[in-house]
Amino acid sequence: MRRSIDDYPFTPGDLPDGAEDATQVSWAVAISDDYDDAEPRVVLTVEEVGKAGTGLVAHLTPDMARRLRGAVHDALREFGEDPGR
Repeated sequence: MRRSIDDYPFTPGDLPDGAEDATQVSWAVAISDDYDDAEPRVVLTVEEVGKAGTGLVAHLTPDMARRLRGAVHDALREFGEDPGR
């Protein structure tokens, strides 16, 4: 089973002023259990705009996905944003 959850197609307007030399990266999140152990994983893909198929793909266990979620939550809170749920 594979299922797309969300993706974000980067646009040049996403770059903050002063970051014009930053790599423009799009991301996608999916779930999959197409592995030999048949365990479901969160699949995070990041790739440079214009270089489809050459990105990095992380196959995250539930514990790894929760750790990433916690890190994003903490980062948002650190600079005063509502981290949500």
